[in-house]
Amino acid sequence: MNTSQPAQTSHSPLPNTSHSAILRLAFPIILANAAVPLLGLVDTAVIGHQGTAADVGAIAFGSLIFSFVFWGFGFLRMGTSGFTAQAAGAGDYREVRAAYGRALLLGSAIGLLLILLQYPLSLLAFGLLDGSDAVEQGAQVYLHTRIWGAPATLATYAIMGTLIGLGHTRQLLWLQLLLNGLNLLLDVVFVVGSDWGVRGIALGTVIAEWICVVAGAWILSKVLRNQLQPAEPFFNRSQIFQRDGLLNTLKINSDIMWRTLFMLTGFGWFANQGAQFGDTVLAANYILLQFLSFAAFFLDGFAFALESLVGKAIGARNRSLFDRVIVVSTQIAALCATGLMLLLLIGGPQAINALNPHDAIRQQAHAYLPYAAAYVLLSFMAFQLDGIFIGATASRAMRNAAFVSLLIFLGTAWILVAWAGNQGLWLAFILYVIARALTLGIYLPGLRRQLH
Repeated sequence: MNTSQPAQTSHSPLPNTSHSAILRLAFPIILANAAVPLLGLVDTAVIGHQGTAADVGAIAFGSLIFSFVFWGFGFLRMGTSGFTAQAAGAGDYREVRAAYGRALLLGSAIGLLLILLQYPLSLLAFGLLDGSDAVEQGAQVYLHTRIWGAPATLATYAIMGTLIGLGHTRQLLWLQLLLNGLNLLLDVVFVVGSDWGVRGIALGTVIAEWICVVAGAWILSKVLRNQLQPAEPFFNRSQIFQRDGLLNTLKINSDIMWRTLFMLTGFGWFANQGAQFGDTVLAANYILLQFLSFAAFFLDGFAFALESLVGKAIGARNRSLFDRVIVVSTQIAALCATGLMLLLLIGGPQAINALNPHDAIRQQAHAYLPYAAAYVLLSFMAFQLDGIFIGATASRAMRNAAFVSLLIFLGTAWILVAWAGNQGLWLAFILYVIARALTLGIYLPGLRRQLH
């Protein structure tokens, strides 16, 4: 957690912590989160109507590779929001711009490195994935085209993290809508109009990502220029490259990266273990995981809002504000999780039937639907604590808690799967999300005590 006092500050009003204010802060994030999967759906729909089954498979493989890679670098978004919120809470907008500059440089550098390493990355990815020759050839084309958007994608993470940290969530929504809208337009131009197939899908995404990063940088420059002193440069090079700031950024981002990898391992192990019970169970689990992803759009919205509010409370060194934002946000998240659980229990069977025509898969999904609903209800505390600790940049606690909870999950799954098969797997998965909350919650009193 960054507790240093800034050398130069300006007055920063405390954020509104009413229930309605937090809802206004979270709602654009929820909409932006919900817009993310639309990008893949648009690509799939366009290529599905214009291309072959192999083209659809190529898009699925390529998208999976980039989802995994970019999720692994999600620390650029999470770390930046915490640094930004704390600096804003302290009224130090020079440090806000420095944190943004560091994240922008780091994201751009990683993106360029991915371009340089695209061929080793391709060998690794297609060594792990197994598809037909036609699918893999198309996916290779997709990968080697879309990789040129990597610097823009990762730089956009820095922009989005800064906007979340500042609490400017409406601008975040507009950026996501711009990205999806451009992607749809370019898909039509390149695939329907020019018949460029998989390459056109990838090229459209690349162009949309570069336009989005330019638009995001322009929006953020307008937001932050309001805090500039006369004749003050937007970026202070010496502050961006200040040794302690750079080392702290790298340390915290490294911790968050490990935390993300531990979580990826947990979710990947769940999916792989479900495959051991046959294609029918695998398909049923996949459908239920889509419901969990849908619930995450909402619960992540409150967690993202909490990142900004907690960071500002810590930057202002205000314990009462810290307590207030946690209580109010958690009340809303708990109500939302309860509503989502009821929605799944009531509407889940109809949704399952609509998503899959096969009776055997439907029966399996119906049987395990209550476990998915229980997971959603119990998951809100893990989301909330993630938001708290990201806002506090308490990354070591996040890393350690993610590792311990993963061990708990694997240990309980080893026992429960042998005892009850897929039912045991779902029980272990529910225990996993509880363990994520408990292992991170242990650190919360110590975090609070640091605010005097």
